Amino acid sequence: MRRRLLLAVPVVWGVVTISFLLMHLAPGDPARIALGEKANPASVAALRHTLGLDGSLPSQYVRYLGQLFHGDLGDSIYFRTPITTLMGERLPVTLALIVLSAIFATLIAIPLASWSAARPVGPASYGVRLFNAIVQGAPAFFIGSMLILFLGVRISVFPAGGYPTDLAGRLWALVLPALTIALTIVPVLVRGLKTAMIESLASEYVAFARSKGLADGAIRRRYVLRNASISGVSILGIQVGALASGALVIEQVFAIPGMGSMLMAGILNRDYAVVQACTLMFGLLVVLVYLLTDFIYARLDPRMRMA
Repeated sequence: MRRRLLLAVPVVWGVVTISFLLMHLAPGDPARIALGEKANPASVAALRHTLGLDGSLPSQYVRYLGQLFHGDLGDSIYFRTPITTLMGERLPVTLALIVLSAIFATLIAIPLASWSAARPVGPASYGVRLFNAIVQGAPAFFIGSMLILFLGVRISVFPAGGYPTDLAGRLWALVLPALTIALTIVPVLVRGLKTAMIESLASEYVAFARSKGLADGAIRRRYVLRNASISGVSILGIQVGALASGALVIEQVFAIPGMGSMLMAGILNRDYAVVQACTLMFGLLVVLVYLLTDFIYARLDPRMRMA
């Protein structure tokens, strides 16, 4: 575990460095965008000095790293608010969306994988394959738009967008966006779980369990599903990047005030502090989930040992 924690340090540093370089090498002047095209050069120069953009690129990078070491993420020139305040408001929304998406993906993938693994040849398996092909070929924003059209407009079961103030309303508003993100990773989960289940069904311990007279349902729950969950945890952990990137798009579609919409606003308005802080948070989230995946994998499979 210590070795993995140490390896996470250069990964996070790489994310910070790449995001810094990409934003500063991209065309456009944040000070000019913040003040408008009609601002006089003196005002633009004064704002550039305040933001520390008048120094060399290496000096800006060192200054930025120093701020990070002191826990200072800076201030947003677009939102006109400290980044830590914005994070406190928007990070819980995105985390709730990602967690709910992972739950939905698991609840959808397990029955589909079990159904197709039990009948690898036949209408059930072909139906699951067709579902996977359709869902995987459709962009996330298209899936979200279709869910809004049918479940949010025609049937009016869920809100078509927005984020209410009460807790129950917020959870209800996250159902459609979370379901949209979940559907984008369901095909990968179904294929991985199905393969693992088919291998378990053909194993010797399952044959031994059947010889003892155990019912098929008990065998699937106690042996097949448990062994397949090891593969499922690994796949779900790897897909956390897809969940995070899905949140970036889907928050725009459903007007959810999370990290994704915050990052998009920062990119469009050349807000260095917002983009770098969001990129850092997403990078930390992916690293932490990978570490958690390794820990759970080792708990599920006693043969694995944390290095």
